[in-house]
Amino acid sequence: MVGKRAAVELKPGSMLAPSQVTKDSLVKAGEQLVPIGLEPKQIPATPLVPGQRVQLVQVPAQGTTEGAKTSDTAPQTINGRVVKASGAAPGTGVVVVDVATAATDGPTAAAWEAAGILSLVLAAPGGN
Repeated sequence: MVGKRAAVELKPGSMLAPSQVTKDSLVKAGEQLVPIGLEPKQIPATPLVPGQRVQLVQVPAQGTTEGAKTSDTAPQTINGRVVKASGAAPGTGVVVVDVATAATDGPTAAAWEAAGILSLVLAAPGGN
């Protein structure tokens, strides 16, 4: 196990199986790792684990009516994969999620996060 990374969430005190670790990088060629800080209302209550497929969704900034004007168009989304999720920060509840995205989508996801117009949605298991 020395020199390997966790490929899934590891539970304290549990036995390790070879399938739970990897020597490969968790961010693949052609991907970027985007750290995303999310407030409790922006993230599912379901715990996030490495490998889960997610969508990053651009949402209107709070206090704007942009969503009402464009209700007939689908929101912009970026597909990603959870690499790691932190626990909720004391006092704020903010969770930082490291998401691997296509390298071409990384800067857009980072801009949405910085502007506070991003929400995270779990993709269906085995789906897109």
